[in-house]
Amino acid sequence: MSRLLKLLKKLPKLLADLRMSLDKNKFSSVNMYFQDESRFGLMTHVGRCLTAKGVKPVVTYQHAFKNTYLYGSFSPINGDAFILEIDGVDTKIFEAYLQGFSKQKPEELKILIIDNAGFHSTKNISVPENIILVNIPPYSPELNPAEKIWHYIKSRYKNHLFGNMENLKNWLYQDIVQNLTPERIMSITNNKFYYNAFFSAF
Repeated sequence: MSRLLKLLKKLPKLLADLRMSLDKNKFSSVNMYFQDESRFGLMTHVGRCLTAKGVKPVVTYQHAFKNTYLYGSFSPINGDAFILEIDGVDTKIFEAYLQGFSKQKPEELKILIIDNAGFHSTKNISVPENIILVNIPPYSPELNPAEKIWHYIKSRYKNHLFGNMENLKNWLYQDIVQNLTPERIMSITNNKFYYNAFFSAF
């Protein structure tokens, strides 16, 4: 709770400062997002499943180490999202992700809350002018509601045998399109502390 209080002391002031300095000729709206990455691979993740009483579940298992990553930003304010599937994690990839994100609703000022992963360093990258990065306190994944989105996807990802990367990527695409509606994103990422901090400023 102390880490949350630390962030909440920082966030309202930042949001208030942004409101005061907002150039309405450049930005027509403001939104807040939470960003994170997650790895998805071909190795079967075994989890619980429903079967008839007395019937032991059988899951076909694949032992493979090929992976891809989803980069995502999710808004608890209106359910907007920006997700890219990328094969890797490093600073340059993160920079390219930010550039792509900035082009979605370019007239929107995006307050993007991120964790402290090493490749999130902004010392040597170009951050688009319509994105403001805000770090959560170190070692506080519980403060990032984007983590819940990955948990939601992986709850259906378990017990699947994909066979190859193309099948995995197609499954991820279909799952996101069919299930990650704005209403569901708002429900999953809902947090009254962040919500109140945002609307107290905007």
